[in-house]
Amino acid sequence: MTGLPFDLQGRFWRGNLHTHSDRSDGALSPAETARVYREAGYDFLAITDHFRPEYGFPVTDTRELRSDGFTTLIGAELHAPRTEAGQEWHIVAAGLPLDFAPPADAETGPELARRARAAGAFVGMAHPSASLLTAVDAESLDAAHSVEVYNALADRENRGDSWHLTDVLLNRGHRLTAYAADDAHLQPQDPPPCQAWVQVRAEILDPDSLLAALQAGHFYSSTGPELYDVRIEADVVAVHCSPVSKILLTGGVPGAEVAQGTNLTECELPLTMFHGTHYRVTVEDPAGARAWTNPIRPSS
Repeated sequence: MTGLPFDLQGRFWRGNLHTHSDRSDGALSPAETARVYREAGYDFLAITDHFRPEYGFPVTDTRELRSDGFTTLIGAELHAPRTEAGQEWHIVAAGLPLDFAPPADAETGPELARRARAAGAFVGMAHPSASLLTAVDAESLDAAHSVEVYNALADRENRGDSWHLTDVLLNRGHRLTAYAADDAHLQPQDPPPCQAWVQVRAEILDPDSLLAALQAGHFYSSTGPELYDVRIEADVVAVHCSPVSKILLTGGVPGAEVAQGTNLTECELPLTMFHGTHYRVTVEDPAGARAWTNPIRPSS
């Protein structure tokens, strides 16, 4: 599925993969949207406007917003019929060509996602919980690299977390990573931006390098805490992180290994119960903010 990125060359770059501007239903221009994230200390941003006919099927060109210390990925949120709940698909695609063609009349969501991946994009299954995706839906989206396991906008509806469906898919053998994102529209009624992000390990802050790292799974996700190092040592996983109150090991079987305390910054948790299945590390601070590794398989 993915190797751990912590000992790879380079450093972690902070970015948001799911963002909207006034090219679709966001409140601010692409330049103003990028400024919000740049001034918040982000290293990169993907503006993923809704790829719908009422907006002219935008693939928002953000190349002129790149500068020293900040870059962008070209993307869109793709839509096509139809999920089991009767809704259209929501598919994040970061790394699209600017001339990506609108959906054909009979093109389905899975077909559109396959075309985006073939065009070089990192493909994410957007907010599955908020979209009421079923396992049947999710398994049909076979071009997805990753599942949006936390969506800050959907959390307003208490549907921000999609780890349950992700674990079901992983247990069925699907090779998926997991990312967190704002889904920011920057409308007055929305949650504030910069609530969820990815930390991508790459040698340089360059769109191609970031995209390759995302596709390889060389990242972790967070809503607050930092993961400094996670490594497998014999039959334990060793974790080093910013101060948290809980460190968990969960995965493809019910139950968890848990360390709890005050200002925890490191621990070792046994892997015994996860032999033969996937697992991940989650850390949580006293305010409830979390960070997650990508799913790890014993053979990774």
